Amino acid sequence: MKISKSLLTSVLCVSMLIPAVSCSSSDDTVITKQSQIADITLSWWGNDTRNEYTIEGVRRFMELHPEINVKCSYSEWSGYESRSRVQMVSNTEADVMQINYGWLEQYSPDGKGYYDIESVADYIDLTAFDEKMLEYGRVDGILNAIPIAMNVESIYINKTVYDKYRLSVPTTWSDFFNAAEVMSPDEVYALSGADKSVWLMSIAYAEQASGKQILTDDGKLNFTDAELGTMIDFYVRLVNSKVIPQTEYFDRLNLNDGSYAGTVAWVSDAKNYCGSAVENGYNMIVADYTKVEGVPSGLGWYSKPATMYAISANTQHPKEAAMLLDFLLNSPEMAKLQGIEKGIPLSTSARAALEEEGQLSGLQYDASLKMEENDNLKPIDPIIENGDMVKGFGEACNLVLYDKATLEEASAQLRDCINGIINK
Repeated sequence: MKISKSLLTSVLCVSMLIPAVSCSSSDDTVITKQSQIADITLSWWGNDTRNEYTIEGVRRFMELHPEINVKCSYSEWSGYESRSRVQMVSNTEADVMQINYGWLEQYSPDGKGYYDIESVADYIDLTAFDEKMLEYGRVDGILNAIPIAMNVESIYINKTVYDKYRLSVPTTWSDFFNAAEVMSPDEVYALSGADKSVWLMSIAYAEQASGKQILTDDGKLNFTDAELGTMIDFYVRLVNSKVIPQTEYFDRLNLNDGSYAGTVAWVSDAKNYCGSAVENGYNMIVADYTKVEGVPSGLGWYSKPATMYAISANTQHPKEAAMLLDFLLNSPEMAKLQGIEKGIPLSTSARAALEEEGQLSGLQYDASLKMEENDNLKPIDPIIENGDMVKGFGEACNLVLYDKATLEEASAQLRDCINGIINK
């Protein structure tokens, strides 16, 4: 990670590979006695860019509040997830932490796993958030977390490539199969996606085809074996027709040269997946949510918070933690540092600051607007993103793809996998 000398002299934060140290101001700026300073901790996951702007934001927060000292810890997602799991179980988690949406169900099934943010509402402006968005962070009526931005799997199309083949931007699944007939002789894929994205895309297709949701409202499997078979058969047809590469061989770098003419990816991944293609001169656009003919756009596609902030239920400094949380979510200073790296902010204060700076533009912003304008998207049940469930789907698909099992046998195996995870 490269950090400027000026930043290093202002703040010193290290990753979670070693114990976190304070992001504190220099001695001459601290006029409050040490005994009066509240020490709190902040943790997050992300890349070097996120680390740098968050550290800078913490530095500015402490300049505004010299009575609060913030210690930072951060890492890439995999290390963050595993370490946070240990910390949550041992009650040693950070006072303020970035959390995944699924952690609410995992660590706070009764709503008491995280601090009740509404109890410190005097120190954080909750009116900057639509109540509908805050509902994503409620468990049993208790506001456990606040979403930073929203997310949904979206379809990104390289219009330059589609124009080359004189093809319209796809709106239906049939359009992709038709595009593959034209593109595949040149080893160009009409679409692509990582394993979880293709799993969620296959759910969308099967829900549209069946008119049913994969899970009931109380989280039980709602699909029959035949409907699970619809998902498996859909994936196998996508691969055999060369609409998409097998997920095991997906490489997002192939979007850079047009050999993937499209991809399915989260709103928050728009820049990571498509940014280089744009820099290479390709016209990348956000397509409508793909559908079965005659079905409303957006049906079967699920939205969720891109990421969230929560306060530890074990914090000794709830007031100071809430003040930091308010700065991270609502302050113009933090909004301008963060931009849209975590998605288009839900906070009206943060969004107004970005609009003033002219930062609300680009592919990710377009995908966010499409998400906000579609009334057919439904909140995702976090268990649908279970990694073992995604893996089980891939294994069932490969059984059929490589003639190792019948569609009926693979469907039964997938059903047992899903039920096993739900009932665990």
